[in-house]
Amino acid sequence: MKLNSSNLTSLSTALILGLSVFSAQAEKVVPLEQAITLAQQNDPWLHGSRLKQSAVENRSIASGTLPDPKVSLGIMNLPTDTWDLDQEGMTQLKVGVSQMFPRGDSLEIKKDQLQIESTKFPLLREDRKAKLKSQVSQLWLDAYLAQQTIKLIEDDWSLFEQMAEVAKASYSNVVGKTRQQDVIRAQLEIVQLDDRLTSQKQKLETTIARLNEWLHIYDADRLNESFNFDAQPLEFSVSKELPSIQLNNPTVLKASNYSRNLLAQELSNHPAILAIDIKRKASEKGIELAKQQYEPEWGVNASYAYRDNMPSGDSRADLFSVGVTFDLPLFTENRQDKQVAASIADSETIKTEKLLLTKQMISVLEKELRQLKRLSDR
Repeated sequence: MKLNSSNLTSLSTALILGLSVFSAQAEKVVPLEQAITLAQQNDPWLHGSRLKQSAVENRSIASGTLPDPKVSLGIMNLPTDTWDLDQEGMTQLKVGVSQMFPRGDSLEIKKDQLQIESTKFPLLREDRKAKLKSQVSQLWLDAYLAQQTIKLIEDDWSLFEQMAEVAKASYSNVVGKTRQQDVIRAQLEIVQLDDRLTSQKQKLETTIARLNEWLHIYDADRLNESFNFDAQPLEFSVSKELPSIQLNNPTVLKASNYSRNLLAQELSNHPAILAIDIKRKASEKGIELAKQQYEPEWGVNASYAYRDNMPSGDSRADLFSVGVTFDLPLFTENRQDKQVAASIADSETIKTEKLLLTKQMISVLEKELRQLKRLSDR
């Protein structure tokens, strides 16, 4: 059964309302493209990735802001014999404020680092969509193969039964050269065919069950409804039409033009590879941030002290203080030097991640190409 235009319109409405796409009987047949679209539209991981990106962007703004100033209140030099504020000249009510300034350009560097990290999330989402497309397509095609195999077996079932009946009748009437082994062999063919039919039905049911994971409706605005798993029917089928599947960049994969270096160059634009490049840029900012530890950390403080009048009634002058504090990074061998060395090592490690992923992608592509060639030969 195929989805017509009215069915597709109903499907769009169901998606908008967050309802089950399989509420109508006609919508239980799922073409490949529709299954891919549903999986990409209803993947909670993609929504979580957007939330993570928003979190990193907000942290970027927060990390570029100066720390809050600190205010101190206190009574100083209060005499313990009378506890009078006007007895001693040193007694003060003191209010102070201090502000710390992080080392060098560490605030700006940290802000830039987080901004760079936030740009990897759209790439990771594109990579996730591509993986969903691959996984859902594989499951859909497995279900399609099992569904078509079941149809072929059921269509030819009567032929095998007729062959068994003919062999049995021929053997009973002693017509021709039919032997008992021929009757047993014909009956065995039916048993084997029945076993294969059961096996294909099992494969179809398990594949549909796995495919159902990606077709469950997810609505971020109605999260509680997304947990209503009973709203998703357990049974549906794939369409009877095999979709046309084309290779991306077929010229690069031709045997006459095949080159691993050229393939690696094409793969450098893959979202997963580009995400590693962004991760490396963020690590380079981490090296700059570690080098800021060699800079002193500054602090400014100011205070105002109020003094009560003398017992005689004469006034005392209030006091004002201001000062600057900073540390001296003198012993850098076991702290700053090691932090910089660690940041450099982390950055170099990311380069190996890119190499490993590129090698893995090339290996997977070559495996699939060889399988495709042998399948074409078959």
